[in-house]
Amino acid sequence: MKAFEELLASSASAHGHLCPGQVVGVRMAMLGCSLIGLDDPTGLEQIKKLIVYLEMDRCAGDAVAHVTGARLGRRSLKVVDYGIMAATFVNLETGRAYRVLSTEEARDLAPHYASEILGNSQQQVEAYKRMENCVLFRVQQVQVSVSEFDLPGPTRRKVACNRCGQVVRDCREVVVDGKALCRPCAEGAYFREPRETTWPGMDWAPVSPQQPGETKAGSSEGYPR
Repeated sequence: MKAFEELLASSASAHGHLCPGQVVGVRMAMLGCSLIGLDDPTGLEQIKKLIVYLEMDRCAGDAVAHVTGARLGRRSLKVVDYGIMAATFVNLETGRAYRVLSTEEARDLAPHYASEILGNSQQQVEAYKRMENCVLFRVQQVQVSVSEFDLPGPTRRKVACNRCGQVVRDCREVVVDGKALCRPCAEGAYFREPRETTWPGMDWAPVSPQQPGETKAGSSEGYPR
């Protein structure tokens, strides 16, 4: 694996700025990969062996993704938003998995590790660089049962929602009264009042779901491909 300072510089550049979360995330990823026996997670020989579960959507998450090469598009990065500064690293080949958690004590100890630095953020950046892993992190060896539908690779299953017609991939549907539904239809969604609409340059009009006999909103039926 590349040196810490090199990884931190490239991660901060990709993220947009250097901050305490970047330091924590880079070191978290380095420790996690080391624990599961991967020394070159972004290399071709190891990139398919790793899955990372992020428990927060903060700066540290970008750093973990940068160091490990885990990506949403590769299905190797999973976001389980617990609001906890932690990540679990899984070696798919061996099954070894470790959960690395940032300690809250580290923030309080920052003045002891970088007393000469003024300003909380800059002091934390320098302190987190200097702290021993056992001060900055807690580590738990865990077991993670990775479903075949969570593994990297091609889509393993597609089901059309019985209510809106939207295709749901990789066993993410919810069965209600024997009918397969997408999660927005079954459980509600983060958005409200969806309606098909047009945009500048669009050369066709969406089908209104309100008229009898017309295609349901969200269905690909009747839409150009």
